Amino acid sequence: MGLSSICLFTMFIRLVFPFFFLNFTIANVTASSMLPLCHDDERSALLQFKESRISGDFYAWKFDCRPTMASWKPEEGSVDCCSWDGVHCNKNTGHVIKLDLSHSCLFGSIDSSSSLFKLVHLQWLNLALNDFNSSEIPPEIINLSRLSYLNLSGTSLSGQIPSEILKLSNLVSLDLSLNDVPGGRLELQKPNLENLVEKLSNLKTLDLGDVSIDSTIPHNIGSLSSLTFVSLRNCELKGRIPSSLGDLSKLLHLDLSINELLGELPVSVGNLHSLKELDLSANFLSSEWPISIGNLSSLKELDLSQNNFFGELPISIGNLGSLKELDLSQNGFFGELPTSIRNLFSLEKLDLSFNKFLGEFPWSSGNFSSLKLLDLRSCGFWGKVPHAISNFTRLQFLFLGFNNFSGDLLGSIGNLRSLEAIYMSKCNFSGQITSSLRNLTELVVLDMAQNAYGGTIELDVLLTSWKKLEVLALSLNRLSVLTKATSNTTSQKIQYIGLRSCNLTKFPNFLENQRDMVVLDLSDNRIQGKVPKWLLDPNMQNLSALNLSHNLLTGFDQHPVLLPGNNGDLVTFDLSSNNLQGPLPVPPPGTGNYLASNSSLTGEIPSWICNLNILESLVLSHNNLSGLLPQCLGNFSNVLSVLDLQGNNFSGTIPNTFIKESRLGVVDLSHNLFQGRIPRSLINCSKLEFLGLGNNQISDTFPSWLGSLPKLNVLILRSNIFYGIIEEPRTGCGFSKLRIIDLSDNRFTGKLPSKSFLCWNAMKIVNASELRYLQDVLSPSGKLSNDILSTYDYSLTMNIKGRMMTYNKIPDILAGIILSNNTFDGAIPASIANLKGLQVLNLQYNNLQGHIPSCLGNLTNLESLDLSNNKFSGRIPQQLIELTFLEFFNVSDNYLTGPIPQGKQFATFDNTSFNGNSGLCGKPLSKGCESGESPTNEDHTEGSEESLFSGVSDWKIILTGYAGGLVAGLVLGFNFSTGIIGWILEKLGTQQKATKRRRRRRN
Repeated sequence: MGLSSICLFTMFIRLVFPFFFLNFTIANVTASSMLPLCHDDERSALLQFKESRISGDFYAWKFDCRPTMASWKPEEGSVDCCSWDGVHCNKNTGHVIKLDLSHSCLFGSIDSSSSLFKLVHLQWLNLALNDFNSSEIPPEIINLSRLSYLNLSGTSLSGQIPSEILKLSNLVSLDLSLNDVPGGRLELQKPNLENLVEKLSNLKTLDLGDVSIDSTIPHNIGSLSSLTFVSLRNCELKGRIPSSLGDLSKLLHLDLSINELLGELPVSVGNLHSLKELDLSANFLSSEWPISIGNLSSLKELDLSQNNFFGELPISIGNLGSLKELDLSQNGFFGELPTSIRNLFSLEKLDLSFNKFLGEFPWSSGNFSSLKLLDLRSCGFWGKVPHAISNFTRLQFLFLGFNNFSGDLLGSIGNLRSLEAIYMSKCNFSGQITSSLRNLTELVVLDMAQNAYGGTIELDVLLTSWKKLEVLALSLNRLSVLTKATSNTTSQKIQYIGLRSCNLTKFPNFLENQRDMVVLDLSDNRIQGKVPKWLLDPNMQNLSALNLSHNLLTGFDQHPVLLPGNNGDLVTFDLSSNNLQGPLPVPPPGTGNYLASNSSLTGEIPSWICNLNILESLVLSHNNLSGLLPQCLGNFSNVLSVLDLQGNNFSGTIPNTFIKESRLGVVDLSHNLFQGRIPRSLINCSKLEFLGLGNNQISDTFPSWLGSLPKLNVLILRSNIFYGIIEEPRTGCGFSKLRIIDLSDNRFTGKLPSKSFLCWNAMKIVNASELRYLQDVLSPSGKLSNDILSTYDYSLTMNIKGRMMTYNKIPDILAGIILSNNTFDGAIPASIANLKGLQVLNLQYNNLQGHIPSCLGNLTNLESLDLSNNKFSGRIPQQLIELTFLEFFNVSDNYLTGPIPQGKQFATFDNTSFNGNSGLCGKPLSKGCESGESPTNEDHTEGSEESLFSGVSDWKIILTGYAGGLVAGLVLGFNFSTGIIGWILEKLGTQQKATKRRRRRRN
């Protein structure tokens, strides 16, 4: 039938049956005009629910939400609740079947009386991202028995999930996640997860993230055959992953991260052929790479980060050809990457950071062309990054830091115009900063700190291309950064600027336009003159860290000096090691770390210090400050952790205001003019590790009461007016963590504290662990590799090896007792031999007497022993030659007699170690020993080939002991004394001459 025929047929029908068409049209109009309105009881329930909530513009502003219920009004014209925002009704019955109030600015408790539970026809309920004020889920939720979709995520609910929710058998989607709030968290324990799985058999989506489940994953989870999405993230799950998990053949997303799961992944996981996302991060899985992972060929995302996986990656990883994201970071994987990883052509994100891989990364021009993120930080990779990386044209984020790469990376990435972030700090890259970097116009972050790049860089030229730059970190290279007198950088809003050790001689001019700076590090340069006014501008409100330390600054360009910064955030100022003069600069109240040591600042500590109620560290050491200490320094010690005021002229008494629950870890008030007693309120400082009160005028008895402080490592009371005897502990023990005690140059009397030596347990340990320093961790000022502040290193000065030595860092394996220049008497107690970790013992200038105990030979870790200027008598014990680490030994000015022990370390000591003992004989003294007085280990004649020591092994012991010692070695940053080296060369020369003389006689 043609088109004309159809038209004629239609006209015929209209003419013959006109009433049919009229009735049909009227019926349609009537039907559309008679759709049912919402029911009165449901409209009333909705309005009642609205009235019980706090909602409105305030919460819309505070939480960035939308007040959905604003359209719910009882006025005529708005009586049909089916037309209200978020409300959906059944077109036939008019009943409310769907309610979407997610992110709707709702606030207030929800309980059993809520009118919400009168909406018994609801099939779909979404209340996510509101605030129900730590309410529990009411049991009346059972009234909503028709629900197939329930979303209560992020609603600040808490308490046990009621068993009634398990009776909602029609549920297909259940989301109770993100309800871990300060007021509590949701719990699924009675009923438990096994009960939920058994009852809600129709589930396709199950999200219980952050719900406290505290159980194993039940085996019956495999019965939920329709599941496509499961998240049990951060649920306190334990035990092993059940094999039944492999029965969830429709699963696309599985997140079991941040739990305490153990063991290997079950082989059955390989059956999850539809899986697109797998996240097992932050568990305790401690096994090798699960072989079955290679079977998941449909995987789109694989995240096994933050576990304890170890071993090499298998070749089967190349089977995951559909992967777009692979995150294996923060595990223990090692070995070389398999070449099959090149088969992952679809990868857009590859994160292998913080593992122990070896060898070179398999760079290739044909691989990884889809990569947008590459993170290889702290992997152990080495070698050059080839020019092939220039083919990764989609790359946006490149993280290579903390590896052993070499060569010039910057010359290879000029074509990667999509790059937004480059993190390449702490590698071994070198070369010059090339002009090709101007091509990276999308660059937001450039962190190339702590490499070996050299030459001169004209920073202004590069900044004209980097319009989006927010982070610039060039610190600790070999660069000389130049800037013009005027700079047009107003378009950038750079937040992090790290130019530490960049050979700057003045403040870069481009900084004057940067009002959004959060961190500015210009330390370790040669900047002279005064701090400019623009840097002190009050409009610099975002500044949270300013480091100008180790420069040549003399002052500030305005007075009074008000440092900039945000009053509400933790702010760090480091002005130390300059030539600053005048009073202390005034910081904002939000200051957390205030460091201004090693300058020429004068005046008193002003009253504004008491306004810094979140101050964590105050370091004003080595200035010319004076006056009394403010009482408030102890009042806010619940926040303050470091108080270092050493090397000033403070006077008066130390405030006795240290409060309970103090956080103080360091108190160093040494080298001042303090008088009076040690404040007894220090007993409240239970976290105290370092107490330095040396070189003051404090008059007190020994503070045995400090022995109850559980963490006290270092106690320095040197050069004061302490007096009396050191009483033995009557009950229990004290000072169990003490490793260094210096009581020298005081007026202590009586016997050495024999029982105390039995209590000092930390000195009994020979610590052979990895070297660490005594530090107090300060709040980090930045999140990049060159944070301008992260730790405060404890320092001290002690009399060791006959001279005062300053330690800018104290290794936690150092142990020393300095009791010199007092009037102790009696013998050295044998109990001191228990302190096997002791490295320094200085008892010089006392009235000690009796024999030197042979048990000192048990202190095999000892490196410095000074017993000079006492009244010791008898022989030097032969057992002391076993102290093979001993580098300094002094027993001069006593009443010792007999032969000096020979061999090993004793061959390194000169006359000064033994002078003033008329009864001693033998080398190195010129006085020989009479027949019958020779030591057990006799020395050989000078002409003998073995005249230097008793054997070759002694050489090894001497050199090992000397170089391996802590006090004299590299640990403390001191060079070997030229005396020992000269002595060795002299002896070697003598030996060579003797050998030549013998050869002449033979000839």
